[in-house]
Amino acid sequence: MTMAVTKEKLIDSIYDNVGLSKVQSRNVVERLFDIMKQTLESGEHVLVSGFGKFAVKSKAPRRGRNPQTAEELRLRARRVVIFKASGVLRKRINHG
Repeated sequence: MTMAVTKEKLIDSIYDNVGLSKVQSRNVVERLFDIMKQTLESGEHVLVSGFGKFAVKSKAPRRGRNPQTAEELRLRARRVVIFKASGVLRKRINHG
């Protein structure tokens, strides 16, 4: 079983490896995520060199079905965040 890296673990890692205080480490992580959210909200991509690209994609309305009742539904249009890993990250994941 694999463990997820939580926001708290990121804060601890910055605290342990960079030398910032716990409060400063938390502020860095929170601000980074705020910047990413604002950027994606505005429709721009977030490109992290050597890691990948986060982008917002629009999905059209579509037909769906409630799996419990088999009732037909109309799913509304929405925007979703997609992530595409960089070649560097893909290589590291597949070749250690």
